[in-house]
Amino acid sequence: MSKNLGLYLHIPFCRSKCPYCDFFSMRASQGDYDNYVEILKEKIKYWSSKTDKIVDTIYFGGGTPSVLKAEQISDLLYTVKNCFNCADDIEITMEANPKSAIEFDFKAANQAGLNRVSLGVQSSNQNELKTLGRTHSLTDVTEAVNNIKSSGIDNISLDLMLGIPEQTVDSLMNSMDFCVSLGVKHISTYILKIEKNTVFYKKREKYSFPDDDLTADLYLFAVDYLAQNGFKQYEISNFSKEGFESKHNLKYWNLEDYLGIGPAAHSYMDGERFFYDRSLEKFKSNEIIKDGKGGTVSEYIMLQLRLTQGLNLIKYKEAFGSLPDKDFFDKIKKYSKLGYVNYDNDRISFTEKGFLVSSNILADLI
Repeated sequence: MSKNLGLYLHIPFCRSKCPYCDFFSMRASQGDYDNYVEILKEKIKYWSSKTDKIVDTIYFGGGTPSVLKAEQISDLLYTVKNCFNCADDIEITMEANPKSAIEFDFKAANQAGLNRVSLGVQSSNQNELKTLGRTHSLTDVTEAVNNIKSSGIDNISLDLMLGIPEQTVDSLMNSMDFCVSLGVKHISTYILKIEKNTVFYKKREKYSFPDDDLTADLYLFAVDYLAQNGFKQYEISNFSKEGFESKHNLKYWNLEDYLGIGPAAHSYMDGERFFYDRSLEKFKSNEIIKDGKGGTVSEYIMLQLRLTQGLNLIKYKEAFGSLPDKDFFDKIKKYSKLGYVNYDNDRISFTEKGFLVSSNILADLI
């Protein structure tokens, strides 16, 4: 069993709801923020009594964690450090919105241990930002990045979105150019998914979304462009400068232990999966929903193949005692001939175009 633990802290507050977002979030007052921080601290203390694992990553996700004050983020970090055993080289990430990141005191948070920031840029084109319900400008993004860097935090990730209504390869190139010009260490490019409980889904006839062929072109362009600019792809949607991969996110794909605290937060510890409901009240009363065993063969294959390094067959055999059956390898050879999969004796991984249809291939394999 893993001796280390990734800690995810969910901050379920946003100043406005984006039309594509299906994460658990809400508008709230400063008093609500204060109350929630106290509840979160109680739950941190509760969970610390349940494990002696060493916390080596902390991730503040949301919602928009940067709507909290730096003192509140710092308070939560000091609570974690006082309750859990923490690694000396711990990675501590906070998601932020460019508008609130301008006002946030990153210097104070950095003194408490914050050393990585993930900034939601999504696009550098004003019409695309408007469609996405984002209120920031390019000036806001530049100011936010400068504010973060001046605090001493140099490990910055920017999120970009692919498949935005009316997006083109040229408009994506503008966004890529802008992000690279800011001198960050990490860029994530997520293909927009239209989730059912969103404005985009309810009003989907109103929007002109790129078709599958154009979305594929956008993705392949992004992979090529980022490689040319020194960003190595290590996961289907994530690219980094050498040594700046997200340690926390890699836990998900490598089936390492992580604990999620907050409404709608999921966990995987000691082979068990469990989560909190999408309810603030049920979180307050610490109602935990068990989600069965994790670490199955199919789950392991699916998660490892999200990584560009792919499925290591030697490690697979060590973990499960034998290799997959002949039918599995027959299918792998078929997809290899079609150019979707790289396959040698010890490793299986998706090609760039294979990532685009990975869901279909995985459904066939497992």
